Amino acid sequence: MTIRVLIADDQTLVRTGFRLILDAEPGITVISEAADGESAVRLARQLRPDVTLMDIRMPKLDGLRATELLAGPGVEDPLRVLVVTTYDVDENVYAALLAGACGFLLKDARPRLLVEAVHAAVRGEALVSPAVTVRLLAHFTGGGGREQPGSPLTGRELDVVLAVARGWTNAEIADRLRVSLSTVKSHLAHVQEKIGARNRTETAIWAWRTGLLR
Repeated sequence: MTIRVLIADDQTLVRTGFRLILDAEPGITVISEAADGESAVRLARQLRPDVTLMDIRMPKLDGLRATELLAGPGVEDPLRVLVVTTYDVDENVYAALLAGACGFLLKDARPRLLVEAVHAAVRGEALVSPAVTVRLLAHFTGGGGREQPGSPLTGRELDVVLAVARGWTNAEIADRLRVSLSTVKSHLAHVQEKIGARNRTETAIWAWRTGLLR
């Protein structure tokens, strides 16, 4: 299956660079570009890309609102939005994750990481640098939230949540916990249902807010 990507960024050079990298990758094709938030929302709804790369600061409609319109709470058939940003600690990135983005990527990321992030988004995973993930979440949750009495999760589900919060992929979790990939996915599905999370990013945020990581 060919992964169809929409690139939304107000900088022509950024869009061109992303297109060159992704179009050169087998199994990925860039189907369109948008230079502002309004166009991004319109094209995404019309073309239904597998992944939308969304800049944060754009004219007409910023990337935060565009992300919410495409992937936020209440969206009947949400799209996968991967937010891009210049900064690794940024209130806008955090807000974008809460708005429904499946992950985020720094604009100066290696080309290989861009490709891997697109594949991860299609799989429902948020591939970012674990160090960046931990620093970002710690920054906005004060290094860990308050302990919640009586966790609704089983011991194995907590193991999976901690691994997700540390930035591990499903394959890495399966390998380190010595379980099958399908078991990891099953645990994640149960966890998200119990805590009301829409994706693994919100699961990681929940782990920080409840004090599971310090």
